[in-house]
Amino acid sequence: MSTAVTVLLVVAAIVVVIVGGWAYGRANRLDRLNVRVDLAWQALEAALERRTVVVRAIAAWMDDSDDADIHAAARTLVARADAAEHAARDQREDAENELSVALGHLDPGARPPALVAELADAETRVMMARRFYNDAVRDTRSLADRRLVRLLRLGGTAKRPEYFEIVERVPPS
Repeated sequence: MSTAVTVLLVVAAIVVVIVGGWAYGRANRLDRLNVRVDLAWQALEAALERRTVVVRAIAAWMDDSDDADIHAAARTLVARADAAEHAARDQREDAENELSVALGHLDPGARPPALVAELADAETRVMMARRFYNDAVRDTRSLADRRLVRLLRLGGTAKRPEYFEIVERVPPS
């Protein structure tokens, strides 16, 4: 073997090692980002479930009233909370938005201050969890959408994460 062929083989081996190391690092990073998306989704679900519990507490408080309209509003709240809680992941946004709209139709001054504060806290937690989740989705999609990452299929079989957009707070009408 000549010296030129040996040098070419060494350079080719170095290039393969460098590209392989880069690809391994990108695939590992993408895997960690997908784990981050999953954990952020779990936190978002927990925040949404906490808000649902607070909504049910508000509905139970409203049920103690003698007014038929308030009873109807309480039943609507419970129905929307149930729909949001049992919705499939791809339909959860719409169900949560309907719950937010139903909450927006209620007068916060007509509720006990403790429930108002609890709902505000739950909504703040939902807002923060949604932002963390969407940040994780953005970072994952940003890396997964790079041309070389797609070409080498470094994302494996991981499903492309979707953003979760809901109304953060609906002002009372």
